[in-house]
Amino acid sequence: MRILVVEFRDPVHPQSGGAEAVLVEIFSRIAAAGHSVDYLCCRAPGSTPEETARGIRYLRRGPQAVFNYTVPLVYARELRRNRYDVIVEGIDKIPFFLPLVERRAPVVCIVPHLFGEAIFREASWPVASYVWLMERPIPAVYRRSLFSVLSETTRDDVAGRGVDPARIRVIHPGLDLAVHTAPPRKPPRVRPTVLYVGRLKRYKGIELVLEAVARLRGRFPGLRFDIVGTGDHLDALRRRAADLGIAEAVAFAGRVSMEEKVARMQAADVLVYTSPKEGWGLSVLEANACGTTVVASDSPGLREAVVDSKTGFLVPHGDIGAIADRIARILSDDALHASLRAGALEWAARFTWDRAAAETLALIEEAVGKPSDER
Repeated sequence: MRILVVEFRDPVHPQSGGAEAVLVEIFSRIAAAGHSVDYLCCRAPGSTPEETARGIRYLRRGPQAVFNYTVPLVYARELRRNRYDVIVEGIDKIPFFLPLVERRAPVVCIVPHLFGEAIFREASWPVASYVWLMERPIPAVYRRSLFSVLSETTRDDVAGRGVDPARIRVIHPGLDLAVHTAPPRKPPRVRPTVLYVGRLKRYKGIELVLEAVARLRGRFPGLRFDIVGTGDHLDALRRRAADLGIAEAVAFAGRVSMEEKVARMQAADVLVYTSPKEGWGLSVLEANACGTTVVASDSPGLREAVVDSKTGFLVPHGDIGAIADRIARILSDDALHASLRAGALEWAARFTWDRAAAETLALIEEAVGKPSDER
């Protein structure tokens, strides 16, 4: 099959995140199975207009700020003649409304999550209103499309907005278990370490972890909070750490290599993820595969990635006392820590990218109407 994937960013974009990682892991495997995969995205400064990596041909066109308006023009002028069998649209920022542009080929949507009213906690009122309004037509414009979502929670959210539930499939992301590995035993603790890995955005709720760490410093004097990732909330987090008097205990690592990320996950005592809403919890599962337990908000998406009291702990979102309590329990109870580590490793082993790619390809075949080996 000839497949076109459309997403705002590619994995090498400086602002790329989990949504882009999911697409690349899945579609590199689909390409390896013999299918042609083009990936249309915006062009970051310094990047090349075209590049092929892991079997995917990246087509970088236009700046990010207006990319949703660039897509229809690029498709009409340049890509329609390729006569793709299917278009896969990643909807994790704002939709491209490709069914209005392409009437012949089916459009399959991959949705990590929709913002809904949560966008008003992340962006300024004009931007938030724009995103909220752009999500409203999704049920009507994509009424003939099939949807892949990352979690049961997102399925309920998408269906609740008016998409036919029969057209929605839950396909959990996978893990590269050859990369995210756990040492036979947890490395000796140099100092107790809490870890966050992800984008630095206001809605991620990282301040909640800062406040929990501040409460625990008296009980665990050497406690350290390592923050891995980049984003526009960095300066605000630095200021908050200083206001809490824990600036020397908080390390901002920025963007790191995969090898360093894995090493940090292996060494950390606990990964903490306290956002009010996620499409899934990819970093949570990656930490589990590295033998690290998790404390996470009992919020959409995350509650499916964490098995409470087996792979980590779920806490009411925003409850700083509960976050601090669960971190303290993990740091102070070696038997509990070992039990959670064993549960985390067992749980993470269930999630593979090969399975996610096979399920996505089956969904695409369903949309196209026949098995791919007949095309």
